[in-house]
Amino acid sequence: MADQRVVVIGVGNEYRHDDGAAVSVLARLATEDLPVDRITLCDGEPTRLMELWEGADLAVVVDAVHSHPGEPGRIHRVTVDADHLLADPLADEEAAAGTHGLGLGHAVALAAALAKLPRELLIVAVEGADFSIGEGLSPAVADAVPRAVAEVRRAVEEHRAEAPGP
Repeated sequence: MADQRVVVIGVGNEYRHDDGAAVSVLARLATEDLPVDRITLCDGEPTRLMELWEGADLAVVVDAVHSHPGEPGRIHRVTVDADHLLADPLADEEAAAGTHGLGLGHAVALAAALAKLPRELLIVAVEGADFSIGEGLSPAVADAVPRAVAEVRRAVEEHRAEAPGP
């Protein structure tokens, strides 16, 4: 179990309202005694994400997502299965124009193509309402932060419990 590498990566920008959800989640996780090797924030650029999760047995990525019409504050827990990736986000021209430019979906597709995904990749996505420039989360997203923290904690604890012993 000791040699299992676990990382938690937040993707976001605290100066774009709800895009700062991951910043808030990571701030709370940093105060807990979570058995992880790294808790870090990233801008979502694909090669940086790949570097941060390189060699990880579990990588948990926390990100805010747009959804239309959506339900701000709703949390999605998505396990990435490289063997069953159906869509190529690089073919979606609109995806490249999002808040992160080339972002998490592109990182997953690129990492899968290069066989650089972590053994287990979990995305904890929080639906946002306001991605305009400015600080502070919308009320629904602020209310979702403790639930997102709990999802990350649960994923890490489940992984550690299932990891083979020494």
